[in-house]
Amino acid sequence: MALALPLARGPQDGPDPGLRPPASALRRLSLHDFRSYSRLRLEVDPRPVVLTGPNGAGKTNLLEAISFLSPGRGLRGARLAEADRIGGGAWSVGARLETARGALDLATGRVQDGERERRLVRIDGVAAPSQAALAEVASLVWLTPAMDRLFSDSAGARRRFLDRLVLVGDPAHAGQSSSYGHALRERARLLRAGRPEPLWLDALESRIAATGVAIAAARRETVRGLGGALAAAPGWLPAPELELIGEAEGWLDELSALDAEARFAAALAAGRRDDGETGTTATGPHRSDLLVRERSTGRLARDCSTGQQKALLIAVVLAEARLRAAAGDEQPLLLLDEVAAHLDPERRRALLEELCALGAQAWLTGTDAAVFAPLGARAQFFTVQDSMLAPT
Repeated sequence: MALALPLARGPQDGPDPGLRPPASALRRLSLHDFRSYSRLRLEVDPRPVVLTGPNGAGKTNLLEAISFLSPGRGLRGARLAEADRIGGGAWSVGARLETARGALDLATGRVQDGERERRLVRIDGVAAPSQAALAEVASLVWLTPAMDRLFSDSAGARRRFLDRLVLVGDPAHAGQSSSYGHALRERARLLRAGRPEPLWLDALESRIAATGVAIAAARRETVRGLGGALAAAPGWLPAPELELIGEAEGWLDELSALDAEARFAAALAAGRRDDGETGTTATGPHRSDLLVRERSTGRLARDCSTGQQKALLIAVVLAEARLRAAAGDEQPLLLLDEVAAHLDPERRRALLEELCALGAQAWLTGTDAAVFAPLGARAQFFTVQDSMLAPT
């Protein structure tokens, strides 16, 4: 069902006059045939947005729609058609984003060209060449319940988490990652076909090496910056120590970027036979991993309790926001799905206070509105029921 809401207010008369406004905030969100939503138009102000309601009400679907305002498959990692409403057509998401550079109108959605589907992106009404263009105007970071065991998950899941953080400070990372992945797939196709043209392989491997080293360097820079931000983290959270593990990253410890590219290209050339047999590429930042330890104990994050792992993840996300604020960058929108789960009351209250102090617009979900009551008039509250929203 369709629902249009006016500019929302919190449970009291207005925002706290002492609240520092964020540099970037979502002000309007429009959905069409997205997951459980037929149509939705929602207007909000820059304060944190709290969505509460029973499981299955549509809260996470709303956050997922917002996550598609950045490059990639959104917070669920969904294929394009998976976000279509059952019985509906191709989905679309529109938004007005308020930034330090002015307001922007963003739109994205699935389009079908014959048998081929693709994702269309428009920025202020102009079609973008690719979804990577969204990284230039909007940045988002999210936490979902599926990420609670990130440190016990695959290395690929941790790389995706880290790349999302990199993207906040380095919008070019999206294009580099896309180019790198495309070149890897093309090289694998040529090697499988047998007897590939050496000159074509040389060119592909030079491109893989250049983009791969750029990816590794961007990750190293982000991990280094996060290390500094985490050293100044508030005491209510455990302090994570981050370490980037990977061959390409190791080369940058001892070589210039150009020399690292040359070594990478040489490793690719030497590995052609083995890579052709296995159908994979044995070397590169697509095999790197993010190692996280709890600083006070030295224990690997994967060996910590579920609650401790959740707190470590929250610490990293908040450090990213602090890092960008310190650098004078626009802070990312924070999408925090069921973020209060596994946190004790003291940590929940401290988290809410820090979100307000940061000034980044956060979208929070939960089943119990009382959990978010300490926010008071500093936030705006909505009840979600059957994919319908009502201000509370």
